[in-house]
Amino acid sequence: VRFPEDLEDENTTFNPEFSHQVFGDDEVAFGYKGLKILLYYIAGNLSTLFRIEYTSKVNEKFDCVEADDVESKIREIIPPGFCTNTDDFVSLLEKEVNFKPFGMLLHTYSVHNQEAGEVITYQIYKADMTCPGFREYHERLQTFLMWFIETASFIDVDDERWNYFLVFEKYNKDGATLFATVGYMTVYNYYVYPDKTRPRVSQMLILPPFQGEGHGAQLLETVHRYYMSSPTVLDITAEDPSENYVKLRDFVLVKLCQDLLCFSPGKLMQGFSQEMVVEAQQKLKINKQHTRRVYEILRLRATDMGDAEQSRSYRLDIKRRLIGPYKKKQRELAKMRRCLRPEELTHQLNQIDLNMQHEQLEESFQQLVSDYRRVLERLAQA
Repeated sequence: VRFPEDLEDENTTFNPEFSHQVFGDDEVAFGYKGLKILLYYIAGNLSTLFRIEYTSKVNEKFDCVEADDVESKIREIIPPGFCTNTDDFVSLLEKEVNFKPFGMLLHTYSVHNQEAGEVITYQIYKADMTCPGFREYHERLQTFLMWFIETASFIDVDDERWNYFLVFEKYNKDGATLFATVGYMTVYNYYVYPDKTRPRVSQMLILPPFQGEGHGAQLLETVHRYYMSSPTVLDITAEDPSENYVKLRDFVLVKLCQDLLCFSPGKLMQGFSQEMVVEAQQKLKINKQHTRRVYEILRLRATDMGDAEQSRSYRLDIKRRLIGPYKKKQRELAKMRRCLRPEELTHQLNQIDLNMQHEQLEESFQQLVSDYRRVLERLAQA
């Protein structure tokens, strides 16, 4: 909500992707007809209005069943101090002009919004719990995780090793410049013996109204550039990354790496090298596993897949990596031959069909190439 009229504007409304963390695996609120759970957030400081509406509700006295206590379920995840009536909420909205982003400005960028027909400015900040008012703001911000990240959990904000990176949109209201929350990322700084840290991306969310505009890539690249300047950082990882995050990371890391000398077309065609691992880690804080994916994507770009020899060489190079888990199975099988009885061995052999392995390998390769092509297409448009 930026303006009072947004309260009645369906275009500013977005629905949760998940609700099982609040309402159970069936995602059902029992006992209501026409139930609406309404959560409004002021765009900048995320002050909250919470209301429940319904046309009817089961009555324990007459229906012998009790409706779910929806209100208490929502109260468990939104911090106290929220509004319950519109007038209070609108009066808070009038004070929004005083809201300013928390922490240190890291990056400013612009996006041309076709729908609005204008160029919109965004800023990325790094904050921590020492920033006045940030703790309370973060309590409100993290409530979005429950609706948009499938296995989300709230973090221990008293642990000083957390860093917070925030994206804001700048907009004008009655001649004043205001800020709207776009998304954020939390990063935990793990200790690595003897004197390094390994930042691990924990949670990342771009709010639905802003998705598909490139903010995730801007945020991840800014975070990488922030840590790249630190001599104590070893490399940057992610905790249990989603499929979408991996695609985003591929794009950002390839964009960062493509101008390194070790990834020149001539060197790419010679195969994956230790030089790539060292340069990507030292200059860009990228670990070996991610560097390998960057190499595979950039080598695909340098390869003429219409040329039989180049195509074959690329395919074999990728499959040699993909076959690792299958080779592990073969080694396990060799151990089984030495220690299993014949009938047990037959059972295990039936589970390891070589033809099936070759099919799965080819399927994995084709899926990977398809994913890599999408990264290269996005890179070409960037």
